[in-house]
Amino acid sequence: MLTGSKNALKGVGFFLGGFLLSSIGFHDAILVMAIALGLVWLASLYLLREDLDKSKNKPKFSKMFSKSREINILSAARLFLFGARDVWFVIAVPVYLSSQFDWDHWRVGSFLALWVIGYGIVQSLAPHLTGKAQQEAPTGRQANIWAILLSIIPAAIAVDIQTSDQTLWILLSGLIVFGVVFAINSSLHSYLIVHYASEDGVSMDVGFYYMANAMGRLIGTMLSGWVYQDFGLTACLWVSCGFLILASVISFWLPQKAIQ
Repeated sequence: MLTGSKNALKGVGFFLGGFLLSSIGFHDAILVMAIALGLVWLASLYLLREDLDKSKNKPKFSKMFSKSREINILSAARLFLFGARDVWFVIAVPVYLSSQFDWDHWRVGSFLALWVIGYGIVQSLAPHLTGKAQQEAPTGRQANIWAILLSIIPAAIAVDIQTSDQTLWILLSGLIVFGVVFAINSSLHSYLIVHYASEDGVSMDVGFYYMANAMGRLIGTMLSGWVYQDFGLTACLWVSCGFLILASVISFWLPQKAIQ
């Protein structure tokens, strides 16, 4: 529920982005965001407690890397999972919708906003789809299977785009299906990281895991721009498929026994 609601709220940012680009342009939109972030910073100085769960010991940089085999494996799978999403979602899809179908900023932003909000809702419902709501704890095997299922979707979209003249509807419907299955994958990872983390170092373990998440997003974003510019949208989809196959293979080494 927590990660799902957070991502649903994130989708509102796409609505705001589309609105700002359409109404005041890129430069002024950046200025508005800078001012808003400045106000948030000032508010945090006043509202957040200074002693908010401060760590008594300051860990060395070398200790930021997890010593847990399970967390290292899950983090590697997470890197490729989010790289597979961002390699076509972050740059390739919005630019493609704008250049090929003349979608304006507001339409692109609205679609991406609805996609992210829907993705967050599915994350909240994921326990009902993975068995956790029926007291069946997720396992590494489920992470492996759901990653395999997800890898099929960008490959199918790429093939259909190349063989059909209904490119727009294939892309939009494919994105929706991808978002549903991706949300389940992401929720499974979020569940597993909490249960793999050691009790005396949970913040370090979860931090390392999200560092891998951020690295995957960085790699995916950079590849999204380069691959789309040089090779097109279908190439981005095939890279996404390859990343997801890697995530699935890596997930094979996660513990297969249910974690209570």
